[in-house]
Amino acid sequence: MLLSEAKILIIDDDVDVLSAAKLLLKRHAKAVDIEKNPQKLPFLVTNGDYNLILLDMNFTRDVNSGREGFHWLDRILDINPAAKVIMITAYGDIEMAIRAIKSGAIDFVLKPWENDKLLATISTALEGGKDKVVPVPEEKKDDNKKNNKATADTIVATSDSMRQVLVTAERVASTDANVIILGENGTGKTQLAKHVHQHSKRADKPFVAVDLGAISETLFESELFGHVKGAFTDAKEDRAGRFEEAKGGTIFLDEIGNLTLPLQAKLLTVIQERKVTRVGSNKPIALDVRLICATNMNIEKMVTDKTFRQDLLYRINTIELELPPLRDRPEDISALADYYLKQYAKKYNRPVNDISNALVKKMQQYNWPGNIRELQHAVERAVILSQEKTLQPDDLFLKSSAGQPATATGFDLEDMEKTMIIKALKRFNGNITDAARELGLSRAALYRRMEKYGL
Repeated sequence: MLLSEAKILIIDDDVDVLSAAKLLLKRHAKAVDIEKNPQKLPFLVTNGDYNLILLDMNFTRDVNSGREGFHWLDRILDINPAAKVIMITAYGDIEMAIRAIKSGAIDFVLKPWENDKLLATISTALEGGKDKVVPVPEEKKDDNKKNNKATADTIVATSDSMRQVLVTAERVASTDANVIILGENGTGKTQLAKHVHQHSKRADKPFVAVDLGAISETLFESELFGHVKGAFTDAKEDRAGRFEEAKGGTIFLDEIGNLTLPLQAKLLTVIQERKVTRVGSNKPIALDVRLICATNMNIEKMVTDKTFRQDLLYRINTIELELPPLRDRPEDISALADYYLKQYAKKYNRPVNDISNALVKKMQQYNWPGNIRELQHAVERAVILSQEKTLQPDDLFLKSSAGQPATATGFDLEDMEKTMIIKALKRFNGNITDAARELGLSRAALYRRMEKYGL
């Protein structure tokens, strides 16, 4: 890929560095985004589809050890394993440079840089490997691109209760009625929202998903409604909000029950008037979007408790769809497990191709407090570690570290990952190459996780 076609993200807590880098790169790259707060990295990487990321190695909490930089490098690569990251620091040395590259970075530059050398480094990085980063997994990506009915109606449903939900969803989809989706964590609310969009007359327009639980109160208006240049300190240019990005399509507001009352009032105004005004502007912009919301909370009780506005609820729940928990539809478990088995066997190049009847019975007897998401993670782990072509009951991890059935809050994917790594290392007597191959990871990725868990 040419630098002139690239979208670049720069993360550094030094505003002067950000300004200098953007001033240089915007003359050569297609787009350049800057951010001084590394805490926003997961959101930016998930949603930005960047071709290259320049990441500072040292932030204010950790002046010169590089520990924070390696932490954020690990987070970036966990979200998107094929992301191209160049580390930047004023405290570099050869040892740190080598460690950065072993950890997954593709290069390393020192501040202050020479402009020509920085441009050359970036160009070389962009030209190497694939032109485009591997897409972020669907459960982590706000899909704001065009969708197609033929692509990924990935809702697996054989039970009567789920079939009825889908019949209602498809009937509603042809209208522009606002929809609210209710259900426990992990029941598939985002997938159902996409299903409605894919069966609507807006299917060829953007589907923009927003996790309201991940947006701070101070960023709420800027993220959803946009801002104009100069609206606040870091507003260097005009920026459209998520409502504008969804023009002609669907905006999906997940975790709407997390909004405070003042934010609910602002959202209500936009929904009522079907207009949005960017922060720092007084010019309203007309909206043409279909609204779908979701929550795992008892929103009717929240209205009774006066923690959720009744007038807002009236606006967003013209149609209500409720997803049953997995424990109430055991008929779907086998089909779901088979779907994820095929998905992960292909992803990790594993020979597993079937699930034993004994394991199906075990899964149907389990309570699945984490719902479909828990089942997905359990099957993924089993596919990675199984030595047979058919999954057996012992291959599926359904217990927490305390030996009790996992709960929705106690089912810790990181504990599972650590356990998987330990077992793989023991199986191969500490041989990193063999253990990495068994886990479907590169050696660098396995080293990063070993360091993460102190192994």
